[in-house]
Amino acid sequence: MTLLRDHDLARAFDHASRTYDCLTALNPGHRTELQRSARRLRLPLDGAGLHILDLGCGTGASTRALLRTAPRARITAVDASRGMLRRALTKPWPARVRFLHLSAEELAGAGEGPFDAVFAAYLFRNVTDPDGVLQTVRALLRPDGRLAIHEYTLGSSPTHRALWSAVCQGVIIPVGTLTGDRALYTHLWHSVLAFDTVPAFTERLTRTGFTDARALPVAGWQTGIVHTFVAHRCAASTADAAR
Repeated sequence: MTLLRDHDLARAFDHASRTYDCLTALNPGHRTELQRSARRLRLPLDGAGLHILDLGCGTGASTRALLRTAPRARITAVDASRGMLRRALTKPWPARVRFLHLSAEELAGAGEGPFDAVFAAYLFRNVTDPDGVLQTVRALLRPDGRLAIHEYTLGSSPTHRALWSAVCQGVIIPVGTLTGDRALYTHLWHSVLAFDTVPAFTERLTRTGFTDARALPVAGWQTGIVHTFVAHRCAASTADAAR
């Protein structure tokens, strides 16, 4: 199938925003694993004095995970879907959290940053140019800034692909069809199958100029299907020297 991209994908998320939180609540461990990935940023002092970017914040579940991990940090949360942001804004937030309607691709020219850390959940398999977005993220990070990416990325075992397809065909797409969002959840299924494997995405991070890039597993049924990728922007990297 043709994957949804750019404005088509944003519109699909706009429509799905009405029921998105209910559907993700059916996923065992969804919020717990977001929290685990946010903790893997290893932010000191509860985030005091830090400015964090939540890239692709959706309805705010990833933002809430960051806030619990770094309750003293300033958080800027952005998303390309107005509908998802409207849902996020219905929830209570402290003044140090703000939401912006921006796509990942628009960040470079938005005058935002620099950031001490970036968190991105379920984003990179949905962007048209993941290398370009990673370059933007790297440019927005302070030297030695930290990156954590929580993403569907399949491991090397054929079992992981088979399990993912079984869950999508047996649960996710049928439930999404009932809410009128079949196209979005079919996109979810195929976008994971078409995206990088764990080694390929780790290599993509390194190629873009991030250092210490590595993948960490999540728990539960998503083991081998969802991973946390952590990396740093160093003060002077090989990528900088090549420019």
